[in-house]
Parts: sequence; structure tokens; C-alpha cells
Amino acid sequence: MRILVVEDEEKLARLVARGLTEEGHAVDVCADGDQAAEQALASPYDVIVLDWSLPGRDGVQLLRLWRERGMRTPVLMLTARGTVGEKVITLRAGADDHLVKPFAFEELLARLEALHRRGAGDVGTLALGTARVDRGKRAVVVGEKSEPLTAREFALLDELASRKGEVLTRTHLLSKVWGLDFEGSPNLVDVYIGYVRGKLRDAGAEDVRIDAVRGIGYRLTVEGE
Repeated sequence: MRILVVEDEEKLARLVARGLTEEGHAVDVCADGDQAAEQALASPYDVIVLDWSLPGRDGVQLLRLWRERGMRTPVLMLTARGTVGEKVITLRAGADDHLVKPFAFEELLARLEALHRRGAGDVGTLALGTARVDRGKRAVVVGEKSEPLTAREFALLDELASRKGEVLTRTHLLSKVWGLDFEGSPNLVDVYIGYVRGKLRDAGAEDVRIDAVRGIGYRLTVEGE
């Protein structure tokens, strides 16, 4: 998943982001309501973790703004007390779920995964020549053979496959797979491209190619298409 965490408690935001990143998700963190207002609308996120109390616009104001502008990204609201009155206010503003502070990270993760499944509906498969990208099983499938992918490998292949034929820059792939705040080397993309090529080869997807475009990035193509 690509997740936006809107939380101004620095320690909590850092812990949540670290935990989600270790689970293989791409995470962006925003501590200001006004900044989050535009960031969530400008970038496609799978789910958003939103605190009620924020500098600038508060969480309820953000929810109303996003829903008024047609944004349907699932939002998990963090509240301090979790009273019935608070839940009613946030549900009417457009929240999809709630979690009361303090919370266990395992519960946060489970709730985010449930929201993602609910928002995605039938995630299904993506046809790729003789192969299929099975989004439910997170695998490359050719005939009866299924080659499992790690979370990063899957996210990288899914992004390339979803935009088949397009040249995607390393910067674009880093932001989609590792998050906007990633500070590591762009060469990490090259390393994972190698992993994905290996998985495609092991699965028998011989007609699927990921070619390097010198000085720019990568393009996925299917022979004969």
C-alpha cells in the first residue's frame, strides 16, 4: 500500500511510519493540516491515517474538504477519546474507521489492510502476455506455476505493468514504491529491477521484458504487443 500518515506528534508519526515501512509499504508523513489538504489530493494514496488534532486544518475539516472534492481514499481517523459523539462527527465527515490512542501497531496495520481490501474490492489480476500479476496472492502466474513476490517486488512490478509501454523514471518508481520521503540511493531501483526480472524468468514469463532506458529509467513491454 501507499499510505499517508497525517500526525503532528513526531515520535508517534515516526514509529508508525517505521512499522509500516518494515511491512513493505510506502509511507509519506505530514504534520500540518493545511499541507496535508493538498498533498492527499495531489498524490494517489491507498489509505490515509489521519489524526483529529493538527496545526492548521484539523482532521474533521480535512475529511470534509477531501470528500467535497471527490476524494474517496479510505481514511482511518485517530482520536484521543473515541466517544460515541466523536465517532458520529467523524463518520458524518467521511471517515471509514477509527482507532483510539494509544493503540497497538498490529491493530493499526490490520485495520489499514481491511480498509485497503474494502476500497479495492476485487483486486483481481493484471494480464501480462502469457503471465498474470495476481494482486491477491502477490505473485507472477504463468499457467500452473506461481512465483511469489516480496512486497517491494510486487509494488514495483505492479507499477510497471499498470503503465506498460511507458518509460518510468527512477524518481517516479522510488516515490511510488518507497514513498516521497525515501532518502536512500536511487540505485535501489536498479537492484529491485534485477530481482523482478529474476522472478519473471523463474515463472517462465519469457515474453515480458523490463528494459533500461539510458539516463531515464525503465519500461515494461510484452513481445508481440
